[in-house]
Amino acid sequence: MPVNFITAGAVIVCILLVALLFKIIKTPLRWALKLLLNAISGFIALVILNFFGAIFGLSLSINLVSCLVAGVLGLPGVVLLLLIKYLF
Repeated sequence: MPVNFITAGAVIVCILLVALLFKIIKTPLRWALKLLLNAISGFIALVILNFFGAIFGLSLSINLVSCLVAGVLGLPGVVLLLLIKYLF
């Protein structure tokens, strides 16, 4: 079965479109993975701080705002929450 130029051109265009689609999806997936890792590290930092911080008198309430800040910013967010609580 001979392959004509239209079929070969369509295959090449499809391959290029799939490559472009992967390139477009790759960046948001990287951002989502980074946000997920920040959320996990922020949650772990909140739990560890509340568990071991009681020894030193440090604690943060775990509510929606503190979870959002710790989730988006990660460990620096927990430090920021501590600074806000104890400086103001």
